[in-house]
Amino acid sequence: MLETLTLRPSELRDLVAVDALLARSYPRLLRPDYPPSVMVTAVPLIAKARPALLTSGTYHLAEMAGEVVGAGGWTRAGPGRADVRHLVCDDRRVRQGIGRALMARILAEAGAAGVRELACQATRTAVPFYQAMGFEVLGAIEVPLRPGIVFPAVLMRRDI
Repeated sequence: MLETLTLRPSELRDLVAVDALLARSYPRLLRPDYPPSVMVTAVPLIAKARPALLTSGTYHLAEMAGEVVGAGGWTRAGPGRADVRHLVCDDRRVRQGIGRALMARILAEAGAAGVRELACQATRTAVPFYQAMGFEVLGAIEVPLRPGIVFPAVLMRRDI
């Protein structure tokens, strides 16, 4: 029997569930594309839910049978522009349409809000997914997390 995927806006009460999803999935999904030094220093910092993002109204959870199996959203970045934020899929459920469903919601909402260009700071692991969703690679970047700690990422964009 196929489980039904549902999407809903996140709330502050979802902090523990999103933290658990990020803490479990990011290390497993990113390991093939990042050196141990990044896995030890940077990944624990990015694998944390952001309370302000959870209550923004533009961040969503994907659930199956009451379990959070994905999350992602967007925030404004200027007139007509927005950024994809913290898109993640449960590492045990990749390639099941969860990321695609979240991205469809992001594109629809952002487009309805007047956004015409969507950017993201993709993990190296996620570049093929974003390319399949119509994003183009702009180049490698380093995202500063704390003094002396950066996360290597890929800047990408697409028109809506």
